[in-house]
Amino acid sequence: MTSPMPQPLPQNPGEAELVRLAMKDLAGRLNTSQESIQYVQFEAVVWPDGSLGCPQPGLEYPQVQSEGYRIQLRYANDLYDYHGGGNRPPFLCEMKSSQ
Repeated sequence: MTSPMPQPLPQNPGEAELVRLAMKDLAGRLNTSQESIQYVQFEAVVWPDGSLGCPQPGLEYPQVQSEGYRIQLRYANDLYDYHGGGNRPPFLCEMKSSQ
């Protein structure tokens, strides 16, 4: 399996800002510079419920579809998925990626 190639930030200013927020968060978590984080992909998603694709054990979520997005970032050889939707800013989904 080949690794996704880093991409330029999205042309849409709103999407680009969400990617920058995710990159800033990941850099802080990893104690590294934002420049070392690579943007891979921004994808519009309709999440099946209020968990925004990242359900946490023991929590219940509204069972309604939610429009949102998934941002994929790379640091070193690891991929990180950020999810979001509605008024919620991007957050790291620490579940294993399905891709």
